[in-house]
Amino acid sequence: MWCDNCLLLLPLRGGAIAWGVVLALYSIAGSIFLLRDGQFLFFFYPEWFIYGGIGMGVGALAIISILALSNRSYIWTRVCKFLWPFVIVISAVRAILMIVQLQRGKDKIQWECDNGGQLWTDSAAAGLGTNTTIPSGFCTTGFSSLNAAFIISLCVDLVFQFYMFFLVWRYQKRLEHYQSMQGPFYGGYYKA
Repeated sequence: MWCDNCLLLLPLRGGAIAWGVVLALYSIAGSIFLLRDGQFLFFFYPEWFIYGGIGMGVGALAIISILALSNRSYIWTRVCKFLWPFVIVISAVRAILMIVQLQRGKDKIQWECDNGGQLWTDSAAAGLGTNTTIPSGFCTTGFSSLNAAFIISLCVDLVFQFYMFFLVWRYQKRLEHYQSMQGPFYGGYYKA
């Protein structure tokens, strides 16, 4: 027996679309932040671009999931169900690497805050800097608060992605179950 409403916080299709919108918005916003100001927090050249690119990929998959759910597309729902586990694993690896690299660079971040928000000297010498400075909010909150916020937000991000995968999987199963009830053939019932 199927439990059509197990673990659902909102109605399945509409709730999954709303969850996908939230996931896409914060993933894209976080990616834009990393692409723009990531060089102040991570100190190996393509690192912040990779982290931001993964976030953009999460946002793109959330948008594709929204479109698949809103069109009631069985094929695109299956595609999203297939892709979410890979994206979740990549995001988990990204989260671990981001946390480790933040811990490694805490002295450099503190140096940037102590020197007016300018970019770390090795990064500036390599030509990685922009005309901007580190956002002042990072320096006023302190590294421990910044680190805790990153850890919590990365863990919440993984939970949101797991739940989005569950919603897409559940909706795909509902489509399969509903499809088997169509028509007079093979013991099915007519659609009401």
